[in-house]
This record gives sequence, structure tokens and C-alpha cells, in this order.
Amino acid sequence: MKIVYFLLLLSLVSVLACTPANGAGDKQQQGDQALAGSAAPADTCGNAMKTSTYEPGRWITDYQLALNYAAELKRPVLINFTGSDWCGWCKKLSKEVFTQDAFVNYAKDNLVLLKIDFPQSIPQTQAEKDANSALAKKYAVQGYPTIVLVDEKGTELQRTGYQYGGAEKYVTHLQELLKTE
Repeated sequence: MKIVYFLLLLSLVSVLACTPANGAGDKQQQGDQALAGSAAPADTCGNAMKTSTYEPGRWITDYQLALNYAAELKRPVLINFTGSDWCGWCKKLSKEVFTQDAFVNYAKDNLVLLKIDFPQSIPQTQAEKDANSALAKKYAVQGYPTIVLVDEKGTELQRTGYQYGGAEKYVTHLQELLKTE
């Protein structure tokens, strides 16, 4: 019976010792954190976690992770620079396009979605604010919403913003922008 308890305790310690830790990664990843937000996920044993946990069609907030997913899935990243809680055009774009089935279904098969938010009343960590500001500077964002399409290396492919006409027209607009790659 003591052996069973010992094995159970040993298993529990093993599982808890290698749980995911936010921002953990190697020194090179940590050096890129100011621009990329938090590093790609790693477990506390120092092993990089596979990026296969990404749910296509869902927004993420980690730049480097988005680039990793883009490389893995061989698709561009749509970066949404937004002021989600104060910018009227941002709210309109989200409501009319980003939450609609036509856009979500297109994004699931064709894009990695990255939201870079500059809220006024939604709490963010200082690291998140710094990473978002660095990205806004990198991509010369001057107003919101700004939509930037980038490849897996972060190279800008196209840029757009709010477009009238709803989700179906926005999907067509994105398809036209991405044809010119």
C-alpha cells in the first residue's frame, strides 16, 4: 500500500513540475519579448510546447506566437490594432465583421488572428502595454482600427482598416489584398 501512495505522489510531483508557465522560454526568446509580447509557451522543464493548441478563428494576443502559428499553418497573420473599449470604428468593425460567421469561417481556414489592443479601461500588464506599443511603432500605426496583414516573419504584406459592407464584403476585400502577395 505504501508503494501505491509513493507512486501516486511521484506521479503528482512529475505532472506539477512540468506545467506550462507564461513567458518562460530560452534566452533568445526572452530577448525578443519587448517586441513580441510574451515568448512562445514553454513548460517549466524548459521544453517548447507545440503550437498545435491554436484554435483557428480565435484571436490571440502574443505576436511571436502568432508568427509561429503562421509558419506552422502556412498562412498570414491578420493583426488588428484596436482601441476595443473606446474607438467607435474599432467597435463597429468588431461587431459588423470580426464576430460574424462569414469572417470567422474564412479566418479559420486562411488566417491567424492577432489582436493588439490599446484599451482605456481594460486592465493590461505593463509588459503587454510595452509589447503592444513596440508593435504599433514597428508597423507605424497612426490610428485605430489599423489592420495589418503580415507573413510568418512579420513582414508587412498589406494594410487596411474598416470597410463598409459587412463580413462578406470584408472577406472579399481581404482575399483581394492577399492575391497581390
